[in-house]
Amino acid sequence: MLEVRAIHGGYGRADILHDISIDIAAGETLALLGPNGAGKSTLMAALTGTLTRRSGSIRLDREDITHLPSHDIVARGLALVPEGRHMFAPFTVADNLRLGAIRLREPTRARLAERHAFVFDLFPRLAERRSQLAGTLSGGEQQMVAIARALMSSPRMLLLDEPFLGLAPRVVEEIHQALDVLRVSGLTLLLVEQKLDIALSFASRACVMVKGRIALEASSAELASRSDLGDLYFTLARDQTLDAP
Repeated sequence: MLEVRAIHGGYGRADILHDISIDIAAGETLALLGPNGAGKSTLMAALTGTLTRRSGSIRLDREDITHLPSHDIVARGLALVPEGRHMFAPFTVADNLRLGAIRLREPTRARLAERHAFVFDLFPRLAERRSQLAGTLSGGEQQMVAIARALMSSPRMLLLDEPFLGLAPRVVEEIHQALDVLRVSGLTLLLVEQKLDIALSFASRACVMVKGRIALEASSAELASRSDLGDLYFTLARDQTLDAP
């Protein structure tokens, strides 16, 4: 589904990403793990065309999307739920969802109705609040809108950047259940997460980023069985320092 090869990139003159290569199969759920500052969100920006890649390539279903603008990448089937939700606060829930459908393929009235029905079935609370201003919603409800907005484009692959950040345990469970529905339906998912317990229970495989590099790739079961799991990020960071020339 997604093939990322030797991506380098950053902001200004600073390189953040160093030789990033990842493969994600269709229907797979991959967790991208790492501490704050590891480059996880920067990689999401590179995948969605909001960060200039200095080198490397990105292919979606064998199509080269490396140099496409963000709106064309969405139209090809790759959608992002950004960290921090980024609601259009003065707009209603319905308006926010409508914006997510701008790059929907074949945006007929029936197709839009189908996408609305899909996201409202996934998050019934949003159907009740469709006329409410997004800025007046709770943090958990805003996260539901952010996920639903991305799903309005009918993506083939969904990128989720810290979807559980700052949410109450009850809301985490509610969103977790919705994402489980998407996973079981066969949607390809890339989950960016810091918390190992959440990520490893959700994804079948994980890549761990440290200092802008992929430091480890393993199945979730393999990672969960490591004796140093509680200190994993520290261990990998130390190993990278020792391996540096």
